[in-house]
Amino acid sequence: MLTHSAHLEEVEFAPGEQVITEGGSSGELWVLVSGALTVRKGDEVVNSITRPGALVGEISLLLGTAHGATVEAAEASRLRIARDGHAFLGADAELMRLVAAGLAERLNFVSTYLADLKHQYGDAPGLSMVTDVLTRLAVHQDQPARSGSSRDPDPEY
Repeated sequence: MLTHSAHLEEVEFAPGEQVITEGGSSGELWVLVSGALTVRKGDEVVNSITRPGALVGEISLLLGTAHGATVEAAEASRLRIARDGHAFLGADAELMRLVAAGLAERLNFVSTYLADLKHQYGDAPGLSMVTDVLTRLAVHQDQPARSGSSRDPDPEY
């Protein structure tokens, strides 16, 4: 992704500065060059992004929806911006394949994690929703998720 975005404008962000605001909509696509980002849904931190070449804003761009999370710099960070994200993605089929592969990787991780939760703690109160989430994800997948956790499947607690 860094190679594909080398021609884009670079923007520096100070720690705490927002790149994307939850609920906003910009049509922009960001590529992390250096630094670290924090992803929050509401007040909950749900992810950190530290890998150079990682995309930010691609889900809302592709779905045509508002941003589902706030992304801010956790440390001094440099990102590249495609102000017209659709044009940037549409200009190169290989670029779109990379985006699709990244999204598929994330979906696989989430489905595998949910399957692991169901396997280990499916009968626990409050986790009954895992079955519903897995069922909804399975509608869009040909193969069910497999457990990928190295945790003990039968912990004593």
